[in-house]
Amino acid sequence: MGSILVSHILASGPLPGLDLGLTVLVIIFAVIGFLVFLWIIPVRLWIAAWSSRAPIGIVQLVGMRLRRIPPAKIVNPRIMAVKAGLDILVDKMEAHVLAGGNIEAVVLALISADKANIELSFERAAAIDLAGRNVFEAVQMSVIPKVITTPKIAAVAKDGIQLMAICRITVRTNIERLVGGAGEETVVARVGEGIVSTIGSSSDYKQVLENPDRISKNVLTKGLDAGTAFEILSIDIADVDVGANIGAKLNTEKAEADKKIAQAQAESRRALAVAAEQEMKAKVEEMRARLVEAEAQVPIAMADALKKGNLGVMDYFQMKNIVSDTDMRSSISGMGDREKK
Repeated sequence: MGSILVSHILASGPLPGLDLGLTVLVIIFAVIGFLVFLWIIPVRLWIAAWSSRAPIGIVQLVGMRLRRIPPAKIVNPRIMAVKAGLDILVDKMEAHVLAGGNIEAVVLALISADKANIELSFERAAAIDLAGRNVFEAVQMSVIPKVITTPKIAAVAKDGIQLMAICRITVRTNIERLVGGAGEETVVARVGEGIVSTIGSSSDYKQVLENPDRISKNVLTKGLDAGTAFEILSIDIADVDVGANIGAKLNTEKAEADKKIAQAQAESRRALAVAAEQEMKAKVEEMRARLVEAEAQVPIAMADALKKGNLGVMDYFQMKNIVSDTDMRSSISGMGDREKK
């Protein structure tokens, strides 16, 4: 458009009183000014809003430019809201955009909530969006509940048999608790805890296999959705598998551990017995050494007795005869024992 205007003016000749170069310069500045005017004042958006019966003043559009808010981010969502029968103040929309929110998602959520007869104010929707949650998806989950499938949850009944269950949790968004409420991970963890508790309190694993609905009924009565951003509608057991015999395995491991403890205690007693035996052998050797030492003192004592006259020569020879007789008897007795063997 600007190039066509410049070509037309140049074809008509220079402006009166100005040479050609100055005329071109004036025209360029005029075109630039015109483009800046169109940028500052988005006429197309103003016309679109006015024709959609969602009017926004020119001053408001210029103010958006000055506040570095793209006017299209405000005009297009406002047109959607007005067409859906909602009247949202432009100032609230601008404030939400300046806070870093997604105004389009908020408007879509408000439209969906209005069509589904769900009470949702702009302030709450904006708070949910600023909290980092997808407000439009949250409203959709309020209309169409979401099914969460848990991983395999292992639990052991009182008879020691392990069961592995998979369940499906049907939830819908609780708009009132969406800001500050716990997420899906908390719901899955609480349901898993309830399943483990229910199976663990069963005396026989067959009871669980015969009536798996006992699990869902017991879990639902615990109010596991308290403090979360969801409302649990139902908990359905999708599959229950029988695992290992954990009780027998634990008993086997305990028996093996007891066996090793008993072996260790027996080895300790054996080591003590060996030590005691070695100690007794050492004592025997010590007594033998003392006996040899005492026997070595006998000749000295006899010599001293002879010198002092306490022992006569005949007494000495009589003792020697007794010793020889004793040795002879011992020798004869040893020969007899060998012949018997």
